[in-house]
Amino acid sequence: MSEVKISAEPRTEFGKGGARRTRRAGKVPAVLYGHGEKPKHIALPAREFAAAIRKGGANQLFAIEVSDGTQVLALPKAIQRDPIKDTFEHVDLLLVRRGEKVTVEVPVQLTGEAAKDTLIVHDHDTLSVTADATKVPDHLEASIEGAEAGTQITAGDVELPAGVELVADPELPVAAVTAAPTAEQLEATLPEVEEAAEEAEAEVGEETAEAAEAPAAEGEETAEAKTEA
Repeated sequence: MSEVKISAEPRTEFGKGGARRTRRAGKVPAVLYGHGEKPKHIALPAREFAAAIRKGGANQLFAIEVSDGTQVLALPKAIQRDPIKDTFEHVDLLLVRRGEKVTVEVPVQLTGEAAKDTLIVHDHDTLSVTADATKVPDHLEASIEGAEAGTQITAGDVELPAGVELVADPELPVAAVTAAPTAEQLEATLPEVEEAAEEAEAEVGEETAEAAEAPAAEGEETAEAKTEA
């Protein structure tokens, strides 16, 4: 994965208020740390950062040039997103050096098509690996081409690029191929699904009724207390 050059500015405002003002200015609050260095708070251009992550993934390597003259290489360690706006709220960036080995979580993509009338259950969509900080793969691949029902794909079956080593347990399940249910099986389970839905609706109705009765009961107790007084 090639590194992406990105500019940054030192950040002097902290806390929720400072972070909000940084985001309103079109920047992402971030912190650089690692190698025993004192954490450095910076602000990244939101559009450039988002474009780099969309293209290179969560393990995109950044060559960061801070306006105070600081130049570093860093990998995203933790990214906080706004689930509604789909924007970046904050980023933790880990300082790295060329030739340094890092441990990262890399997405796993299933390739090929399994046998007919099967379903794929993706148990783990990322795997922990070690790699050169400047050569972290954007994804790993595991083939399910022609896989029959009952086939298990483990971490040890995933193809690893040269220089990348598996950290996760080789027996960790990545995906399983199961037989697709027949039309008869689906019809047989339909009454159970409907019954479960009806029970859930009944429970919600009971809870709503109880919640409505509670204020009424409190009102009656208050009225009785006033009468006695």
